[in-house]
Formats: sequence, C-alpha cells, structure tokens
Amino acid sequence: MRSHYTRACNFYHGTKAQNLIKKKLALPLCGNKSLAFDHIEILSRKNKSKVIHIKKINLLDKILKSIIQNDIKKIVSKRPNLNKNLKFSEPLIMGILNLTPDSFSDGGLFNRSYKAFTHIQNMISKGANIIDVGGESTRPGSKDILPNIEWIRLKKVITKFKKKYPKIFLSIDTRKPEVMLKAIENKSDIINDVSGFNYDINSIDKIKKFNVWKVLHHMQGTPNTMQVNPKYKNVLLDLYDFFEKKLKKDFKKFKHKKFIIDPGIGFGKNLKHNLILMNKISLFHSLGFPLLIGTSRKRFINQISGSFDSKERIGGTLASVLYTLSQGVQIFRVHNVHEVKQAMLVFKKIISI
Repeated sequence: MRSHYTRACNFYHGTKAQNLIKKKLALPLCGNKSLAFDHIEILSRKNKSKVIHIKKINLLDKILKSIIQNDIKKIVSKRPNLNKNLKFSEPLIMGILNLTPDSFSDGGLFNRSYKAFTHIQNMISKGANIIDVGGESTRPGSKDILPNIEWIRLKKVITKFKKKYPKIFLSIDTRKPEVMLKAIENKSDIINDVSGFNYDINSIDKIKKFNVWKVLHHMQGTPNTMQVNPKYKNVLLDLYDFFEKKLKKDFKKFKHKKFIIDPGIGFGKNLKHNLILMNKISLFHSLGFPLLIGTSRKRFINQISGSFDSKERIGGTLASVLYTLSQGVQIFRVHNVHEVKQAMLVFKKIISI
C-alpha cells in the first residue's frame, strides 16, 4: 500500500490542449496531445487530498516529489495501440453481445447464431471497433454455469467470427480458463475476465504465454453475492491498490504486458462507490495502462433517474460515457453503439473548438 496517489485533473481538449503542451504549460495525457492536464490531485489515506499546478511539483518534499514524478511518467506515456488499425488517439467502442438466456438487459435476444451475427454486423456498421462476446451472465445474483455449457453457447459465433470479420477485434467475456483457451485458439484478441483472474487460480498460468490483451477487471465478491452490502475503506484507493498489486505480483508472470484496466462499475459497488469511481477515474491513468469502462444500462442509472427498464437508460449511459471520455478513458463497453458513437462525435466537435 502506497502513501500517496496521483490523479491528473483540469483537462483541456483539442487545439487548446495542443497549444498549452507546446508552451509547456500542460502535459499530454497518455501521450495524446489533443488531451492535456495542468493540475494534479495528490491523494492519501491519512491526509485530505490537495490539488496543485504541475509547475509546483518541484516544490514538494523530496520523497513525495519522487512518488509524484514516477506517477507522472506513467500518466503521460503513450499507450501501445491495440493494433496498427486501433489507436488510442480516438475513443474505441466495444459492442456487447450476450449469448445468454439471462443477462440483465438483453438475455435471450441473440442466443441463436443468425441473430448474433445480424447484431454483430449492425454494431460494426454503427461504429464498434471491438465485439465483446459472453456466454455466461454475471449480473447481480447470477449463478455459475459449467465451462462446457458456456462454450456450447459461444462456439458457433467464436469459431466463425474471424472468418467473417478478420479486422475486427474479438473480446471474450469469460472467467474460465477452459473457455479462454478455446477462444484464443479461435484468434480472440482480448480476454475480458470480470473476476480480475481471481475466479480460477489456474487462469493466469494457462494464458500467460499468449500474445493477447487482458482486461483486468475489479469485482468484490462473486456475481451471486457482490451487491450484498459492498464495503470499502476507500473505494478509489482500494481499487488502485488492487490493480497495482495484480500488475506487480500476479501479472509479472505474463510474457506480453498487454493489460487494460476496468474498475468494474456495478460489480460489488453501491451507488456512492460507482459515482466516486467515475468522478475520479483519471486516477487510474497513473497505473500506465489503457482504461476501459462499462456503464451501459447499469443499475446506478435507475437509482438516480428512476428508469427501471434497462433499455430506457440510454441517456444515463451517454452522460457517463461522455464524462469519462473527458477524463481520458479509452475504451467504452456499450449496448447502444449507434447512440454512443453519435454522442462522441458531437462531443468531440464541441470541445475541440
């Protein structure tokens, strides 16, 4: 557990960001010169946080300055692109495909292969860069299924996906190493494990040698228990410590350092936890890896707005997407690809003037 944490804040976009960076009055976020910051928030478990201008970092005491400067190096470093076609200079959209009978929002809609591929084609045509395919529901209260049942649900889509869409990134949403390996055999590009590779202790050893991206997702408890009174000492810093420990210890075994950080909105968090994580999400840039967020149709939108039907939560989804986009998040896992893409395009035009 570290003594202090560094969060980039006070962001500038577009031409304004480029001019400030050129004048050395701001720093680029993740190597993106169209997104800059000129202040940092220094957080601690013992003391009240404080916000300072980047020019005042040199005035800090020696030990604290060293911590902050090391964090700044990670915050400003350019993130490696997913591949030559998918670059983090623009936000990436991960379209959701649930091949399940019981997912919270769209269970049963696409669990026939022809319906699945129709939906995939629609999401790609509307702007999805990545398709995230899942065969097991991890909604609050859901229970485990056997790996063979999960693979039966996935097989027809996964085995044909790259033949149909060789240039589209394929992500597999699974907690089970048996399914991970089958997905990798079929040229999947991303393993998205909502348990943070904690569900099965064999997962890390099974996939550590493969050159695929891994989403390091946070979840407190299991899908069946995670929303039963979740508690943290400090949700923001507790999650940071979780990710840092994973990266320094468990993930040291991985040959390819292709990691994506996902704070797991709605996975073992109450409304206040979720809002804090979204509000301060730029803290996680100091881990040095791309950030992914999944707020699409989540329960926190209902808790704020009263939209009980998950399909009526598009407005809340867009609000959370655009706010976290302004904080430098790079990947957005969503159901409504068309609406999110349109919102991003308009948002970018407005802030780039």
